[in-house]
Amino acid sequence: MLSFHTQSMIFMYTIGLDVGSSSVKCSIFDPQTMKVHASSRFPEQEMYINAPRPGWAEQDPSDWWRYSLEAMRLAMSQSGVSGSQISAIGISYQMHGLVTINESGDIVRPAIIWCDSRAIACGREIASRLQEDAVVNRLYNTPGNFTASKLLWVKQNEPDLFKRIHQAMLPGDYIAWKMTGEFSTTFTGLSEAVLYDFSTGLPSVELMAAAGLDPQIFPKPVSSFSNQLVTHSGMKDLLGIPAGIPVSYRAGDQPNHAWAMGIISPGEAAATAGTSGVIYAVTDQVFASPDAGFNTFAHVNHHITAPRLGNLLCINGTGILYSWIRKNVFDGAMYSSLNSLAETCVEGADGVRIIPFGNGAERMLSLTTPGMSVHGVDLNRHGQIHILRAALEGIAFAFCLGMEKMADADIHVKSIRAGNDNLFQSTVFTSVIQAVSGVQVSVCDSNGAVGAAAGAAVGAGIISAEEWAASVRATPQPKPSTDYGKIHQAYQDWKNILFQQLKHL
Repeated sequence: MLSFHTQSMIFMYTIGLDVGSSSVKCSIFDPQTMKVHASSRFPEQEMYINAPRPGWAEQDPSDWWRYSLEAMRLAMSQSGVSGSQISAIGISYQMHGLVTINESGDIVRPAIIWCDSRAIACGREIASRLQEDAVVNRLYNTPGNFTASKLLWVKQNEPDLFKRIHQAMLPGDYIAWKMTGEFSTTFTGLSEAVLYDFSTGLPSVELMAAAGLDPQIFPKPVSSFSNQLVTHSGMKDLLGIPAGIPVSYRAGDQPNHAWAMGIISPGEAAATAGTSGVIYAVTDQVFASPDAGFNTFAHVNHHITAPRLGNLLCINGTGILYSWIRKNVFDGAMYSSLNSLAETCVEGADGVRIIPFGNGAERMLSLTTPGMSVHGVDLNRHGQIHILRAALEGIAFAFCLGMEKMADADIHVKSIRAGNDNLFQSTVFTSVIQAVSGVQVSVCDSNGAVGAAAGAAVGAGIISAEEWAASVRATPQPKPSTDYGKIHQAYQDWKNILFQQLKHL
């Protein structure tokens, strides 16, 4: 382990990217003070998601790269940090996406991103060819709608395009390749693609054989914390970052978010509520079967001899519903104004209920698509404010239902850490979660880009993972002053509506 103090002339700042489906965030981190030196986001408006057919969701990977460069330029300009002062780079990215590159380095087709549900049948086809022992004891997941299944979909439905694919990658692998000119993935990335054998710590030969995929189509795996690749000379022209600077950390957005909150030990849990919502609980053993409604991935500090497993329950219809409400009901009003307005509405939204699942198939609900729906509206009594409150409550109820499902699998969430952004800035949202579930919510002044920058410092040997985790401070949110009977009744009403819908799917 290299000491920052003895290497201070070499190690100055690290830079982290969080490449999401809404925007790219960037943070510059000072490992000596363990503080963020600057942060940026680009673009200001949410990125476009193309949905050419129902259930599809695609983005252009070249946009991610262009926005990554702009976010880094902005952070460096704001901080006065030059490219020559960057000692290591970390990358966080939207999970489960599929990026395809030909031998000339051109993008074969738009990226199929995390919320695209077209590959569900392909996942079932792969699963039918796997022995139960492989799923339960080595993969810890069924192939589902994840990256391997998406690649099989391309093979079956776009065979001419499939023949042109030289490398299939995750979104973060693509950004690393653009920086370095070399292909690689991570072991944690393989697990999120359901291509990782937890029993051997190697890529799963069984899964690739069941999917009929050539293992050579995927890049070689490396550890999340390591000097994975180094920047090429073009980065100096683009950002002033010299050739040879290590990309020393890479992880999907949800494992990285937990890492950013300082979560590295069993029993700890993180949550996010951006475009999608996630509850991510770290354990050191497998508690559930692969069809439990959530997934088990390798956490950023997982090792075959010291397992650290991230149990991830995803709710697709969260922040994207709030965004839809903001654009279509409130004419693009500021989220801060909407948060304040929602607080003035009666608890339980005077009987209005919103089912928020309008963003593709929900793993939590056995890959069904119940959609977004509004219930209980009285045209003589209800207005915008009730729709707003019901939306926030409906999203919070989805989180509570997710925690119930995890508890059924013997994973009990006792406290949650979240970043001070997105829906966790809403008092209504956090109060409803705490009131219904009894789980304490704490907010950390950290985010995915900060986690990526801190991860780069760990991967480069500047600080330790334990030092970073100890430095993260969490502020418990106040206990809600609410009518518990009313909000619990609203939750039961909401569940009854949802379960009635599910019976007809």
